[in-house]
Parts: sequence; structure tokens; C-alpha cells
Amino acid sequence: MSIMQQSSKAQDRTLGVWFQNIQQGMIKLPRFQRFEAWDRGRIASFLNTIINNLPVGVTLALEVAGAEKFESRYIATSDPAGPGTVTQHLLDGQQRLTAFWRSMHNNYEWETFFVYLPEFDRGESKSGADAEIRCIPRWVNKHQLRMPRWAEEPPQCFKRGLLPVSLLRPGDISTEIDLWLNDATKPLEPADTDPDALSKYKAYTATRDKIKAEITTLRERVTHFNLPYLSLPADTSKDVALQVFINMNTNSKPLSLYDIIVAEVESVAEKSLHALEASLNDKCPTARRYGNLSDLILSTSALLQEKLPNTRGMIEMDKKQLLQNWPKLERGLERMASFLDSQRVFDEARLPTNAVLAVIAAAYELIPDHGDFLAKAEKLLRRYLWSAFFTDRYENTAASRAFADFKALKAMLKNPGFADAELATVPALNRSEFPLADVDSLMAAGWPKAAGIEARAILAVTTYLGAIDFADHKPATYDSIQKREYHHVFPDALLSEAEVPSYLALNCALITWKTNRMIGRKDPLDYLKERVQWADESVVRTRLESHLISYDLLSKAHYAAIDGAAFKQKLRDDFNRFLRGRAILVVAAMGELAAGNSPTLDALWSTHLDKSTESTESVA
Repeated sequence: MSIMQQSSKAQDRTLGVWFQNIQQGMIKLPRFQRFEAWDRGRIASFLNTIINNLPVGVTLALEVAGAEKFESRYIATSDPAGPGTVTQHLLDGQQRLTAFWRSMHNNYEWETFFVYLPEFDRGESKSGADAEIRCIPRWVNKHQLRMPRWAEEPPQCFKRGLLPVSLLRPGDISTEIDLWLNDATKPLEPADTDPDALSKYKAYTATRDKIKAEITTLRERVTHFNLPYLSLPADTSKDVALQVFINMNTNSKPLSLYDIIVAEVESVAEKSLHALEASLNDKCPTARRYGNLSDLILSTSALLQEKLPNTRGMIEMDKKQLLQNWPKLERGLERMASFLDSQRVFDEARLPTNAVLAVIAAAYELIPDHGDFLAKAEKLLRRYLWSAFFTDRYENTAASRAFADFKALKAMLKNPGFADAELATVPALNRSEFPLADVDSLMAAGWPKAAGIEARAILAVTTYLGAIDFADHKPATYDSIQKREYHHVFPDALLSEAEVPSYLALNCALITWKTNRMIGRKDPLDYLKERVQWADESVVRTRLESHLISYDLLSKAHYAAIDGAAFKQKLRDDFNRFLRGRAILVVAAMGELAAGNSPTLDALWSTHLDKSTESTESVA
């Protein structure tokens, strides 16, 4: 008869022992662990649990005997002075022990933690009767001083009843405590010449003794606080250790797909995906502008293995192959970011659809760095990019459609002699299945600050063409565009009076203002001139036209002298004429871009000027 093995029992360990083990380099974290994630509220809550001696859940450790099974790192800021002997890998409990270690040293950049003792609070804001943890946010002023200044001054802290949490640190820090007490209570010490010096000195000594006793009590509580742990024996296989790690983390705080794949890569290849990601970010920081770097890594890696860029495909990936493909991945993401920047799509906030990112990054595996084929291949990518922006190809089931487009693009790129007749083999470029947007559909597109593909595509056309800022005459760049805002060309207040929807992509311009005046019910051109402080009509015209906005149409939109039904009808007609005229220009630019060409403002305006300024059709 077999005997069922008993499940592991939690073992007791005090924070004093945990602290010493971390200090001596005996405890490390496997590299597949997530980095610090707790905010100041979670940290304060955990510290309150400790000083109130309340129970907490168990941690999980893998015993280490000899060589470490996993690549590892020390708990943040705990690098020991010399190489210690690692005895445990912490699989669960990182956030708690990191918060404990760092708060005991008060080495967070943007917060300092204190114990609030209300009986010593000599201010007017005394609250509560029990000790509690308080977090004081920190910042650096223009003189490079860490603020608030009082948080650095023991007398000011003590006056508020605040004691630095770092004084509760386990170990012999009696000198540090005495120095802080001396500074903190210095203002209470009477002068020798004080007529009541003796009685005041006794009161001063009593206060010192009382606060020192309070510190001692809290220190004992911290040092002897029990943080139990479950232990996996040193001979536990890597697969089992990883499965336990995944199970425990999923049961408490769900792991992301990326966390799980990080663990699997660690298991099969003994390499840290976190370290590779950090290196990729250093080499290609611009890729992060377009989305979460871990998502880009997974989706591009899936396509490089001809897997769907979704959860299923990412889980099915060969993790060793993922690492073998890493140089291709780095190169692809770097060139993808450079390509999007060349199309003046600058960041995730302005990107019409993220479905294109992995497709383009993975496609660069087959595109040389220079030569005749580079130009031909990137023209194909331009066709694909702008077709994705101006068709409904990616309105749903984006992952499977991206996969199909990628396979078709890859087949073409493998044949440098491909002809335009083959373009329709790429679904996104098949105009019978996925026609480009027309004037009427663009006129109905919503506000581009939301995530609508067509709405953002309209904005992308204007940034491609320069989108000169109304205020400072600078063209759109990644840096300048961060300061711009989404503004109505025809003011919302004006259109609301005629009950006309104003939040349309074609009524939006991405610009900055020189003033903060209320827009109100002004005519479009008047309020633009006022807010941007324009003077020269030719400058006004140039800046507007760079956004495909007709100066002539706006100059006819005057409503001061009319009201009632006549006002509403004229405004509706003018607004419709404006939308349609701008849509005609966007469609013209869209056609050129989706054909892989590079339209210019001069060519667009000279070819389509009449259509864009004289259209009188009504809103569809």
C-alpha cells in the first residue's frame, strides 16, 4: 500500500532573520520574477500590518544547494558587499520583502515612510490614538532640493509626531537611533540659564525616555514579526518549480501571458527574457513609442515562427526558437519604428491600429538594409500600412487577419521580382474585398483622440503632410506633437447651437495655442486668429493648408449678423462644405499613400483645389 506524501507545511521565520539573510546575499529572486509593482498605498498597508502584529500570507522559497537552477538577481537595492552563498530563491513574496527592505532603509526616491505617534504630535492636526504608518510624497524643486524640507529635519518630524520607519530596521543601530533622538529633541532641551532648568530637564529626559521606549517596542515588534514560508527542496526540478510559481501567482495576482512565457523561456533555455527586453529597450528606445514592449516582443516573435500573434500562438511558440530569433526581432522592431517615423506616425496615441506593428517588424526579416530591393520592399510596406489605416480590414479579428496579411507579404518579399499584379494576394491590398474609404465614410468618422481606425488615419494624413503648428509654425515631430491638443476647427459651442455634431475627425486639428481664452461662439477663422495671434493672411493660409484645411472656406463662415433658422441653415451648409472639401483632399492623399507613393501638399492643393473649395453637396 502506498503512503500519500504530506503536503508542505509553512515554516516560521521572523523579519529579523529575513532581513539578515537578504543583507548577506543568501536570498535572491529568479530573473523571471516581475519587478517591483507595489504603490505607496500597498507598502504602507503592509508596514501597518507589521507594526500592528497582524498575520500575513506565506511566501514560497526554493532551496538552493550548490549551483543555482535559475538566473537570479538580488532584491532591489540590497546588493551585498561581497558574494554571499545563495541558499534560497524567492518564488513568491517578492513585493512584501522588497517593500520591507526598502522602507527599512527609506531609500524610495519619491516617498519617505514614517511611523506616526499621535501622543508626540505637537501640531494642530493630531489624529487617531494608535501608531500608524504614514507616507510623505517627495519631489525635487527647481533648486534640486528634495522637498518637503521638513522631512529631512528630525526636530520638524518629531514635532509632527513622525518617526522614520528606518529606525525600526533590524540589527544594532543604537548609534543611529541616539543621533536621531538628539537632533529631534534638541529644541526641547532647556538652557543652563533657564530658571526652571531642572524641572524642564526632567521633562525633557522623560520625553526622550518615552520616545526611546516606543522605538524599542516597535523595533521588537518588527524584528520578531513572523513571515512564514513554504519551502521546495533543492532537488525540485525546474519544471516543477516553475509550475508551482505559476500556480501560486495565478491564484493571488494573475500573471500576464508575458510573465508565463518569461518563466518558460527561463525553464527551457536558461536565459532571462527580462534582461533581453531591457537590452532591446536600450538599443531601440523608439519602439516603445508604439506600444508595450513586451506585447511587441511576443506578437512579433509569434509571426517570426509563423504563429498567430494572439494568446494561442504565443503559447505555442518554441521558446528556444524565440531566443534564436532574437537578433531578427531586435532588428525588426528597430526598423519598424524607423519606418513608422518616416511615415510620420509618431506614437501609440496617434497610431490608427496596432495590428500592423508585428507584421511590419517581422517582415523586415526579408528586407535588406540597402540596395534596390529595399526601396521596392518598403513601397510594399507603405501600401500595406496605409491600406490597413483606410480600410475596415482590422476592424475585427485583427490577429488572424494580421497573420494572413503577413504570410502573403512574406511570400511576395521572398520573390524580389514580384509584380504589382500580385498585390491583391495580400488581403489588405485586395481592393475588391477591402476597398479604401470614400468621402462619405470619412465625413462620418469620429473624434481621433478615441481609438477609431479611420478617425486616427485622417489625423495621420495631416501629420504625414507636415501639420504645421498654428502657434509656432513648426511641423509635426514626435517631440512637438506631445505638446499639441485636439481642437475643433468649427467651435463646439457654435455647432451646438445648430444641433450639429462637432466631434468629427475632419473637424479636428492637432495644434497648440498661445492663449487660454474661452473659444465660445466665435466664427472659426476669427477665434483661430485670436487664440494664435495671427496677423499675416499668407501665414494663416499656409498653416491651415498643411492640415488640409481650406482658408477660403473658413473665411466665408461668418454668423454674427444672422440668427434663428437662417443661422442654423448657413452653419450646416458651411460646415458640410468644409467637411466634404477636407475629405476630398484626404481621399486624394490616401489614394497616393495606399499606392505606396509620397504625396506633397503642393500637388494635392493644385490638383484638387476646385473640388475641395467649391463642393456644395449636403451631409450624407
